[in-house]
Order: sequence, then C-alpha cells, then structure tokens
Amino acid sequence: MKKTIILLTLIACCIACTGNRKKNYSMTNETLVRLETTMGDITVKLYDETPKHRDNFIKLVKEGVYDSTLFHRVIQNFMIQAGDPTSKTANDTAKLGSGDVGYTIPAEFVPTLYHKRGALAAARQPDNVNPERASSGCQFYIVTGQVFNEDQLIAMEKNMNQARLDTIFQNLARKHMKEIFKMRKADDTAGLLALQDTLERQAKAQQKEEGIRKFTPEQIKIYTSKGGAPHLDGDYTVFGEVIEGMDAVSRIEAVKTNKADRPIENIRILKATIINEK
Repeated sequence: MKKTIILLTLIACCIACTGNRKKNYSMTNETLVRLETTMGDITVKLYDETPKHRDNFIKLVKEGVYDSTLFHRVIQNFMIQAGDPTSKTANDTAKLGSGDVGYTIPAEFVPTLYHKRGALAAARQPDNVNPERASSGCQFYIVTGQVFNEDQLIAMEKNMNQARLDTIFQNLARKHMKEIFKMRKADDTAGLLALQDTLERQAKAQQKEEGIRKFTPEQIKIYTSKGGAPHLDGDYTVFGEVIEGMDAVSRIEAVKTNKADRPIENIRILKATIINEK
C-alpha cells in the first residue's frame, strides 16, 4: 500500500511538472522572439534570409520598443498589425498607424518567403510615396489570411503583374512631369504618345528585370490548403513566421473593431522577449 501511494505521488508530480513546463528552445539554431499579449503568447521565428529585418527586430525588442504597444489594426481573414510606438499612450479615439522610429529598412524580397498563414512581415508606406517599397522601421503584421482555389490564384497572378506594371509606369511618368505638362500646354499629342510608348517599354523592361510574378507549386499548395494573403507577395518583406501561438493570433483576429480597423477593446503587447538568439 505504501509503495502504491509513493508511486501515485511521483506520477502526479511528473504530470504537474509537464503541464507547467514551457518549451525549451535553447537547443535550436534559430532566432526566436516571444510576444506576451493580453490575449496570449505568440512565438515567432526570424528568418536568416532577411538579415536587415531580423537584426532590426532584435534591436527593437531589446530596446523595449514593442513593450506596451497595441495591435492597432485588425482585419479578419487578412492580418493583425502592431508596432506603432505612439500606441503605447494613445487614447481610445486616437488614429494609429503613422508612428515610426525615424528610419526605414530596405526591402528584402525572397521568393521562397511568402505570405502564408502565420507569416510575419513588415508594414510600409504605399508605392506612390515609397517606390522602393522600403519597410517601416518598426511596424509589422502577422498574416491570418484565407484559403484560395487555383483559379483564384491564376487570376490574382494576372492582377498582381498588371498592378506592378502600372505602378512602375506611374513612377517613371512622375520623373517626366515637367515635360508632360509642357507638352499638354502646347497640345503636343504626338509628343505625349511618343513619351507614353517610351515609358511603357521602359516599364515592361523593368518588370521583366524584377521578374514576372508566378506562384510556385509550393505556394499554390499552401494557399489552397492553409491559406494566406498571396496578393502581398513581392510587395512586402516577409521576415519570419509564428511557430507557436496561432490560437492567440486567431483570438486577436476575431475581436470587434471600429471603422478604422482598430480593436474596440485594446489588445496590448505586454512584453517582447528574445528567447533564443543565434
């Protein structure tokens, strides 16, 4: 009887210890960050293929930049966004999303890193003011996304390539605005058409140099099963992914938001911590 009691006590202790034990990441050769939020912990892995974004994220975590910031933009079936330093002390009616740390990060587009569900990526200003597609120095988002079928992905490829071509053309045209205004004032239709043809050729050449966007078989498999936000591929830098805590991400994604996509009830990053660094 005494042996039985001792055995049961040992089993109970083992179960208790196992239930309370956090994962030990010390043996992994990866850079990992834990975001402790008011809706649960999220652990992300930072990619070595995007070293500028990785190192900057580590720097900001160590400096406490993300501590007490809000998830200020949440869109169901798309993403949850955070990292605006001004959100730390923002009142309930403040417009958020324009805060920064005074610099941007050069884009690091890697074809094998894409916007699958759980991807960690950098927010940025739109193309018309940021043609180089440089990333915000601090704001980031985690993709929740949705599942697509192959026909939708084929149509999306076409739209993405056309949109990129249009953007390149517009950026080139801005460099000739004085010339364009002068020809318009002079009713020089022939000159305008000639310039348009030249800019279209240059835009197509630049797009060809960048690479025509086409989803790989791996991307198609992921986007048609687990889902994501494929329309962002090649436009925003993906620099990590969630490896634990997608349940917390889903809870955040499901909250009620106002017309500006800000959660009605504040969702805060209490503490960001490096739990393993290479």
